[in-house]
Amino acid sequence: MQWRHMQWQYRIPTVSLSKREIAHRQRQQQRTGVRLLLQSLLNKLEMIDTLDDASFPYRLANSQYYVCFSHTGTHNKIISNQHKNENLFEHLDNKAAVIISAHRPVGIDIEINAVKWQVAQRFYHANEMAILQTLPPMQRNVIAKLLWQIKESFIKVFQYKLAQGLGKDYSYLIADLIKDATSKSPLLAINDNKSNYRIALLNFQQIVIVY
Repeated sequence: MQWRHMQWQYRIPTVSLSKREIAHRQRQQQRTGVRLLLQSLLNKLEMIDTLDDASFPYRLANSQYYVCFSHTGTHNKIISNQHKNENLFEHLDNKAAVIISAHRPVGIDIEINAVKWQVAQRFYHANEMAILQTLPPMQRNVIAKLLWQIKESFIKVFQYKLAQGLGKDYSYLIADLIKDATSKSPLLAINDNKSNYRIALLNFQQIVIVY
């Protein structure tokens, strides 16, 4: 298993663009970014291969290795001056990550935003909510976010529908997540015996990997 991540910033002029057009351009930038990141990883591994993205899970065309991407974009700030004839730019900070696996589908999720409590209440399993409600607010927010990333990663592994994947019960992992969330180690791993997968937490990069 190999993975890599990167961060970049770009500007999109928004004066003549609709929100839909801005979102479309952002998706195009993200699509380009993750593919460049994959090529960088392949170069590092001295592999000559191409991405087959015709269906999920993505695979490399020649080696048939499994590929999974994650990216996130946030609207950091909007610079505007309504009194001067100046261009308006929207600044978008983005992070991207890619992982490849020779043996089986893998999942990766990078997330910089907290999960709103109302969203967790709507989608999370009742067993998870019962435990989360007992935690102090700050700890609850940390664990809710890690659960979200685990769910997103397993969605990519097993190709669940979004609501189906978010509703899966991972309450049995919460005790380990609580223990590891306070660790200063850059890399932590949890065994998920139910799925026969391992979960890696890269807290500094805000990345979760299921492999």
